[in-house]
Order: sequence, then structure tokens, then C-alpha cells
Amino acid sequence: MGRSNIEWTEVTWNPVTGCDKVSAGCKFCYAERMAKRLQSMGVEQYKDGFELKLAPKQLSAPYKWKKRKIVFVNSMSDLFHEKVDLAYIKQVFNVMNETPHIYQVLTKRPERLLEVSSQLNWTSNIWMGVSVENQALTNRVDALLKSDAKVKFLSIEPLIGKINHIKLRGIDWVIVGGESGPKARPLRKEWIDIIHRKCKRLDIPFFFKQWGKKQNNADQSDPTISHDHRFHAKGGCQVDGLIYREMPKSSVGI
Repeated sequence: MGRSNIEWTEVTWNPVTGCDKVSAGCKFCYAERMAKRLQSMGVEQYKDGFELKLAPKQLSAPYKWKKRKIVFVNSMSDLFHEKVDLAYIKQVFNVMNETPHIYQVLTKRPERLLEVSSQLNWTSNIWMGVSVENQALTNRVDALLKSDAKVKFLSIEPLIGKINHIKLRGIDWVIVGGESGPKARPLRKEWIDIIHRKCKRLDIPFFFKQWGKKQNNADQSDPTISHDHRFHAKGGCQVDGLIYREMPKSSVGI
């Protein structure tokens, strides 16, 4: 378990590490940069850098946590990568089924998700999400909606282009955020507003994570740009002077 700086979760858990790029949002992958750093530090799991590897020793970790947590699963990989066999995915699901934590699973491989979905035990504490970076990738939502997951969410991050049309009916949560890092691509307020309005119409919890870079922020006086602010995020996180950190209704009481 690693305590996380990701605003929409509490801890990360990586029973798989390593991945490869499948779409535009992967271009400046933070996990790949982190893997190289861990490799240089001599961490055994990352001795081959960002090559995909199973980490079965991590399967026992959630049983040891004393308090219920919100857990981002595989922040350093993709559970539905084609190199992760179904038997191992089932082992990961068994851990999630048997422990009380909320698990946030995110994939950029919705076809594989849909292929194996009916063979998995989708308890209500497993939130399943797909990444959608621009209009061209909104088809990922179709597969998510067809899956057997009880709670479905979208990570529209990094948002690197306008999304005019996207299916949100049946979605329980939407996260939006800009890209961070030295080569971060632009984010436009108009793009955020389009998605936010759609969420409001359908009463879907909306979580705006970050502008990513200060230069992207439509409000250069946004106090959350400051590292001293309680809700500081990269580039700030206010939209029209408000902070949106709404969570799915199933998280109430955590």
C-alpha cells in the first residue's frame, strides 16, 4: 500500500506493474516516469523498468489494513492488459471481494474488460472506470456500460480535446483533469464546462482534479494554485471559483 497524492483516492495498490501505450493519453505517462525512477533506485519489482510484471506478493496486503480505505488499483499498470491472464485477474478480484475496502479499477482496455466481465464477481465495493481523453475515445464508455460492474466511472484525464458527445446515462461518477508534467498539453475551460453541464443535467457526481499546469488555469488568481492551500492541486483546481470534489453516492460514510 502506498499513500496517494491523487485527490480522488486514499491509497494505491499494485498487484500488477508495468504497461505499454495504447492511446493519446498515454503519451506522457506518469507511471512510466515513476517506474524508471524506481528502477534507478534498485526496487526489485521495477528492475526491468516499465515491463509488465505480476506482483503476487501484494495480494495479501489489503487483508492487513485495519481501517476501510478507498483504493486505486494498479496506479502503475492496467489490470485488463492482455498480458494479465484471467486466472490472475480473478485472484485480484477475490481479494477485493473478501475485503471491505472500496476499490477503484481503471482501464484503457475496455474490450478486454468486456471480454472477461461475466466471469468476474462484481461486488458493490468494486468501482470500474475507463479513461477517456478526447472525442475519439468515447467509444470506451460503451464497453464499460455493458460490463457487469455495479459502480461505473469515467476518468476524463488528461482531457486533451473537446468532447461534445459522450454517453453519461448509467455512469455513476466523472473525474476530469488536465495533464501535468513538463510537456503537459493544453486544457481549455470550455472543454471542462461541456462535461460539467452534462453531469449536472444527469445528477452525476463531478470531480475536477486539476488544471495540470498553472498556465492552463482560466483563473490565474485561483488560490488552490498555491502549495499552501488545503486543496492545492497541480495548476489549481477551482472552476468558476468553486472546488468540485464530488464522489459517488456509494462512498458516503467512508
